[in-house]
Amino acid sequence: MAKVLLEVCCGSADDAIEAYKAGADRVELNCDLFHGGLTPSLGSLLVAKRETGMKIVAMVRPRGGGFCYTPAEFAAALEDARLLLEHGADGLAFGVLHEDGTVDVERTGALARLARDAGREAVFHRAIDVVPDWREALDRLIDLGIHRVLTSGQEPSALLGADTIREMAERAAGRIEILPGGGIDSRNLERVVQSTGCSQLHMSGHTARADRSAQNDRAIHYGGALYPPEDRYQVVDRAYIAGIAGRLRG
Repeated sequence: MAKVLLEVCCGSADDAIEAYKAGADRVELNCDLFHGGLTPSLGSLLVAKRETGMKIVAMVRPRGGGFCYTPAEFAAALEDARLLLEHGADGLAFGVLHEDGTVDVERTGALARLARDAGREAVFHRAIDVVPDWREALDRLIDLGIHRVLTSGQEPSALLGADTIREMAERAAGRIEILPGGGIDSRNLERVVQSTGCSQLHMSGHTARADRSAQNDRAIHYGGALYPPEDRYQVVDRAYIAGIAGRLRG
């Protein structure tokens, strides 16, 4: 297998550092991966860039739960995008849709221009997996100058959507990069590469890490209705990602 670029989905500066040490080629930096990944803090971007020097694409997503934003939410997204670029982001990942699920060309174009004017990459994330017509959406994104699209081929995983991803790549014909992502792991990554014909992958790999400061648990929780343990958190599994990176080097 020829070398395949590995992008790791990260939820913190520590995640990015572990991904770098594991041999990842690129990082997508978020916060709150539980909700699909939201805009990271400037602090996490600054630390990740300082400690790794690697290519980091920063998520711009002001909230979870869909991709059609209020005026205030989108205004915040624009401000976040400007600040992330000013503080070293190598690209922006975003996706803005209308209520009917079609691409919001005006808002997507505004974010794309910010990235391009700064000489950075504009990446449309997996919002494309819920559009009613991916062919029309892909054509609009090409027209807008989007550099890359992250997709599972409109299926729950990239393996299930591999035929569509391959079709996307054929339709793109080099005009836009197609990045398979979603449900890719050590068991199926070769099949995803072979089935899609793509030369890059987006994936995650986390392990639990204990934080003993919360061990004196009194059934207190700081989140919502889902109550994960308060004395542990997830961090990129360096050994796991290193194994993946080694297999993808060809």
